[in-house]
Amino acid sequence: MTETSKIRIRISNKLRWGILGCANIAVEAVMPAIAASELNVLEAVASRDVAKGRAVAERFGIAKAYGSYEELLRDPDIDAVYIPLPNHLHKEWTIKAAEAGKHVLCEKPIALNAREAEEMAEACARAGVVLAEAFMYRHHPRIDTILGLVRGGEIGELRAIRGSFTFNNAEDHANIRLRPEWGGGSLYDVGVYPLTAARLITGSEPEAVTVHALFSPEHGNVDMMASGLVEFAGGVSLAFDCGMWADYRNTLEIVGTKGRIEVPESFKPEPGTPDCIVYANGQRRVIEPSPVNQYSLQADDFARAVFGETPQRFAPDDAVKNMRLVEACLLSARERRRVTLGNQ
Repeated sequence: MTETSKIRIRISNKLRWGILGCANIAVEAVMPAIAASELNVLEAVASRDVAKGRAVAERFGIAKAYGSYEELLRDPDIDAVYIPLPNHLHKEWTIKAAEAGKHVLCEKPIALNAREAEEMAEACARAGVVLAEAFMYRHHPRIDTILGLVRGGEIGELRAIRGSFTFNNAEDHANIRLRPEWGGGSLYDVGVYPLTAARLITGSEPEAVTVHALFSPEHGNVDMMASGLVEFAGGVSLAFDCGMWADYRNTLEIVGTKGRIEVPESFKPEPGTPDCIVYANGQRRVIEPSPVNQYSLQADDFARAVFGETPQRFAPDDAVKNMRLVEACLLSARERRRVTLGNQ
């Protein structure tokens, strides 16, 4: 990105966004949040279905609707793009966006594997643009609260983490999550949440994983359910499960030697959900809910990184490490064996 471009963004006082595609996550969650955020504005939307793109643009009062992603990337008034495309397209369009001088917020998982993530990070570094993986929950203030409780010793020494994220879309056979070549499956879709949370809470990288999964022939042979153990140093572990063919659950529990922390609706909290519940010293303490939109906070944190006001909270290297862990989990599930990280 040129110095002139940086100055232009600064003067505008808003990061101007283009949205590549009209996926449900974009239209129902991310776009409304960008529109409601402090430092961002929706400038354009692109869809290969022109009518759909225009309808979305009209809904949000966006002046520009493009019939191709390439057209949007050529727009000089776009500073950053959000990519909610199917997983197998993340690498292609992140690199094209970077080459066009656009900052990139890419939906999770950032890629299909660690090598793709590395190539995306390298392309963005060469272009001098910010790249971030869209894990909105990490921008919620409850995360800093939880990390403070754990690192401050309120629950003693960390012993174990338990996390679950499941839902049931088994009847939706046309869903892109059921296409293995597109990066379908529950580990890619929702397993990444407890996996990233464990890495964040422990502040370290895992040593090994063992995962058992249900690969369903009637659902493209993607993993419709997976349960696993992720080993960290010092005997700490994450026991997790994720699925697309199970009752809805969205939970996280952090266990220490002197207490524990429950995080209700851990990754997608509903309004009024407590930030967390702390059990320590024989007492139960409820941390009251923070009335925030975590998607808006994600957009504002991204904008501050682009403006150079604050360091990027989660650099691209974090996304690469996350993909290494996901790869190891998938390998373990497919080959029915324990996989050591760094020796897959």
